[in-house]
Amino acid sequence: MSATTAAATTATAPAKTSKKHPAQRGETPQKWGNPFTYFIALLFIAVTLAPVLYIVLGGFRTNSQITTSPAGVPNPWVFSNYLDVLKSSTFWGEFANSMIVAVVTTAGVVVLGVMVSFVLARYEFKAKGAIYSLFAAGLMFPLVIAITPLYIIIKDLGLVDNLMGVAIPQIAFGLPTTVIILVPFLRAIPKEIEEAASIDGASRLGFFWRMVIPLSLPGVVTVAILAFIGAWNNYVLPLYILNSSGNFTLPLGVQAFSSQYSQDTAKVLAFTSLSMLPALIFFSIFQKRIVGGLTGAVKG
Repeated sequence: MSATTAAATTATAPAKTSKKHPAQRGETPQKWGNPFTYFIALLFIAVTLAPVLYIVLGGFRTNSQITTSPAGVPNPWVFSNYLDVLKSSTFWGEFANSMIVAVVTTAGVVVLGVMVSFVLARYEFKAKGAIYSLFAAGLMFPLVIAITPLYIIIKDLGLVDNLMGVAIPQIAFGLPTTVIILVPFLRAIPKEIEEAASIDGASRLGFFWRMVIPLSLPGVVTVAILAFIGAWNNYVLPLYILNSSGNFTLPLGVQAFSSQYSQDTAKVLAFTSLSMLPALIFFSIFQKRIVGGLTGAVKG
């Protein structure tokens, strides 16, 4: 019995040692960092989230509550504002228009961006550097700067008051960001994989669809998310292009609704909350994909 007890004690000794405090094992304890850094970070988070929370909570209040206590919590909670907006055919019509523009823009940006990035990343030709620099320069010119000549072009194409008149320019202005993100992904694919695929009888187009797209999926998802959110939240271009209320997207719908119900602040806040909710949900679900895609692009 004594030998068995000694063996058991010896066997359990390492387990007891592993449960010691990191400092007792000679390891350096984890440091929390500078408290001032955390304060600044929390301050930025509060500044960012405060307007969103105010809008969302304001939709659950009455106008009298907002007038009496602008920054107060709903008491009691009022759900009729959101229900009235959800029952409105105007909201769902503008929601459908925004979805059409966002989906078409995202599809165009992803398809064209992947093809252009593949050529710039995998092929050598004389104008390669100039073309890549042209896309990089496109990052410095936001859509607002070119809105007047852009409107003239869209008018000449007969796309004024047409959802495609909004989607097509958004695709063009979304391509620079897409190319800058995707080129490092596609360039990082080893040439040995392409050579092996060629030996197996795969064409360049087959290699593109079967190997390039799956391997660059994190970057593709990242640019798709950025394109969707940018198209959903775009206000300036629809303001210039769309004239009839039946073609309004949600950002324009918020402005029209605010003008129509200027005295009903609570309902305006409810409409605004529901308008930005899809983009917030979409971004919250895929935010890790965005960070992962951008990290991969930087490493590439």
